[in-house]
Amino acid sequence: MSVLSPATTNPEAAGHRRALLEQLHDWVITVDHKRLGIMYVVTGLAFFMIAGAEATAMRIQLAWSGLHVVPPETFNRLFTMHGTTMIFLVGIPIVFGFGNYLVPLMIGARDLAFPRLNAFGFWVLLFGVLLLHFSVIGGGLYGAGSAPAVGWFAYAPLTGRAFTPGNATDYWNLAILVTGVGTIATAVNLVATTLTMRGPGMTLGRMPIFVWVMLTVSGMTLVILSPLSAAQIMLALDRYLGAHFFDTQAGGSAVMWQHFFWFFGHPEVYILMLPGFGFVSEIIPVFSRKVIFGYATIVAATVSIGLVSLSVWAHHMFAVGMGAPLNSFFALSTMLISVPTGIKIFNWLATMYGGRLRFKTPMLFCCAFLFQFLCAGLTGIMLSVAPFNWQLTDSYFVVAHFHFVLVGSLLFTIFAGIYYWFPKVTGRMLSERLGRWHFWLLVIGFNLTFVTMHVPGILGMPRRIYTYQADRGWEIWNLVTTLGVPLQLIAVLIFAVNVVLSLRRGTLAGDDPWDAWTLEWATTSPPPSYNFDAIPDVRSPEPLLDI
Repeated sequence: MSVLSPATTNPEAAGHRRALLEQLHDWVITVDHKRLGIMYVVTGLAFFMIAGAEATAMRIQLAWSGLHVVPPETFNRLFTMHGTTMIFLVGIPIVFGFGNYLVPLMIGARDLAFPRLNAFGFWVLLFGVLLLHFSVIGGGLYGAGSAPAVGWFAYAPLTGRAFTPGNATDYWNLAILVTGVGTIATAVNLVATTLTMRGPGMTLGRMPIFVWVMLTVSGMTLVILSPLSAAQIMLALDRYLGAHFFDTQAGGSAVMWQHFFWFFGHPEVYILMLPGFGFVSEIIPVFSRKVIFGYATIVAATVSIGLVSLSVWAHHMFAVGMGAPLNSFFALSTMLISVPTGIKIFNWLATMYGGRLRFKTPMLFCCAFLFQFLCAGLTGIMLSVAPFNWQLTDSYFVVAHFHFVLVGSLLFTIFAGIYYWFPKVTGRMLSERLGRWHFWLLVIGFNLTFVTMHVPGILGMPRRIYTYQADRGWEIWNLVTTLGVPLQLIAVLIFAVNVVLSLRRGTLAGDDPWDAWTLEWATTSPPPSYNFDAIPDVRSPEPLLDI
């Protein structure tokens, strides 16, 4: 008598499984820039959920004085994994995923210049992402020597073997080194594609703003990741071969690690934010029914931000004793970068002014971004003043500013981009009703959390503490900060539900549901593997308006 179940002997079920395996195989071996772009974005969103869970655990611990929800060792691991995940495993995959998907379509190309290198870059980055979490899987957050506990910046001498024995720091170091290789591969591909594979008539002066942004970002990536990789190699030599690059007791310099790291770390903020600027520069004109105001000015501001951002890194180091001349230089360079950034805000507002505004979900997220980014910029200017920065260094004021930049600005623009280009990728529309619930809950929850977080920072609450005494006057502010978290979680859950429902039975989008005018909307939704039946001829920065 056969022991096989009916399901295993049913030819229809077996054929269905075989088809699913073939589809999975096609995705694994693909070199199509569109599929790889989707995999980048999905990877980033998956780890965004993980980073959100880590942040939630920390906020519950800090909701009131004297709580013991998680022990201090676990708290250290949580903020290390949260910061590392958000910067390296969420932001980078998502923005480069959008670049992978959109840049060839926007410039009228069939694919990226090096399709196999593109696939290599993704799988190397994914391996690095998983490598970081191998330590967690092996020992768990509560296990001895499991997840790293050195912060996402891994300052020396904390990363020395004397202070962090075990392999957790090595997992962190090697994982970030590996993800950097994948990111560099993608950056090289985007630069080569943009400079050599533009369609007929697509001059540099006619490229969409987003393509200019990704060209700038990719160039910055090639400049700043090499020093970080060099520092990580030096750290590995310190830990395993007895080198003393960062060992202060043997003549090394702990401050040198800070210079290496922040030469990467602060331009990295702009590598993450500039694609958000690109999203907004493509979305606002479409929903204002006006071409972008000051195209050349925005391009010049984008390139200027990329260049000036390479000279501001040490404003993170005002308190390490660099001296007045260096402090003054980095304070001035930090203030200088606000000029091209401010120009962009005026360009976006001028585009909206007098336009026929349509407040669909992508436009709502862009409008919220303008407010959040203005707040982030103002607190950034405050922190550029060295004496003020000295007072608030390592306080929760800095944490609030940082999250206003990378959550209030980057995350809002990412959601704007997803709602805008989801119809192009899938052929279906996301629900406007669920999108508005997602938007308003996220706006309220985010500001409830991070506006109030500035206050305990001004009152002296240091960052990276897992608890505090009851007489500090921080309790009510921390409680309100924590109460904003459930609203954000619900908002993200609504977004996930919206995506699932729309994929299954969303309204069919058509080729150009927004009546946009860049080249990605000139092909079908979703696009075929070859992108265009015939490469379109471009005569202006808004090619679909010329048809």
